[in-house]
Amino acid sequence: MSASTPASGNETARYSEVEAVLKRRRARESLQWEVDGLDWPNREASRFVEAGGIRWHVQIMGRGPVVLLLHGTAASSHSWRALAPLLAKRHTVLAPDLPGHGFTQTPAPQRLSLTGMAALVESLLRTLKLDPESVVGHSAGAAIAARMCLDGAMAPRSLISINGALLPLAGLPGWVYSPIARLLARGGFWASLMARGAAERRAVARLIERTGSKIEPRGIDLYHRLLRTKRHTTAALGMMAHWDLVPLRRELSGLRPDLLLVAGENDLMIPPGQAERLGRVLPAARLKRLAGCGHLLHEERPEEAAALMEAHMAGAGEGVPRP
Repeated sequence: MSASTPASGNETARYSEVEAVLKRRRARESLQWEVDGLDWPNREASRFVEAGGIRWHVQIMGRGPVVLLLHGTAASSHSWRALAPLLAKRHTVLAPDLPGHGFTQTPAPQRLSLTGMAALVESLLRTLKLDPESVVGHSAGAAIAARMCLDGAMAPRSLISINGALLPLAGLPGWVYSPIARLLARGGFWASLMARGAAERRAVARLIERTGSKIEPRGIDLYHRLLRTKRHTTAALGMMAHWDLVPLRRELSGLRPDLLLVAGENDLMIPPGQAERLGRVLPAARLKRLAGCGHLLHEERPEEAAALMEAHMAGAGEGVPRP
């Protein structure tokens, strides 16, 4: 089902019932699988796994070579709701909620760093005994994937970055972003305040618009559900506070997988020009810019994104020249 395809009658009824319950709850401490999970996208593929000292929510579907999907900060496995089933036609797809996000438990704050997250995802792969042949990372998820490859935690043939946050922010934002995030992440007050602010669906819709993307109403509702929970917003702030891309930038030239950089021309979060900068650092990488879509391009145009990924994965390791 694509992101714009209506749900079935049963799915719509279940979704409406869950939303009616959640509207009465406003801002909450965390998601509850017994309520929030009843209509979660691709629920039939969900399972819970203990790995790295935390309880993970993961979705596994399809058969074939393993593809690992890593979402970005403040998102969850729902971000792949339309894309994952398309890839699952030819692949075994693994889509976890990152630590502290969605239904996955939050680790100690220092483990929300780039190296900490990479180590936790490695623990998950070992527990599941899955060896990804390809990895797709969106935004911060691309940085986690790159860190894991450089650390030898996995050795995929192909790596696909969707609006990847692989380089430090340029100029003033790079100097103030982490200090401000550390301040906001200290204690639970700011996370609670953010969750209360996100209790209004309109606020979340405006936030999505500021990414340069236009997604379907149900997608906005799912982000609304996530962002009005304190645990989820605390983890997102914790990632920002502990994120350091400077060491990754110094090591990027050591990446071995065939790399595809996909950039949305309307991305207001990660400037499309960053992919061009990465292309200069990694001349063997292939670059694809998509007009008319923003930071959440895989949610806006899942069929086109899946086709790009399939083509890249099929040609990985064959020395396909950069267009």
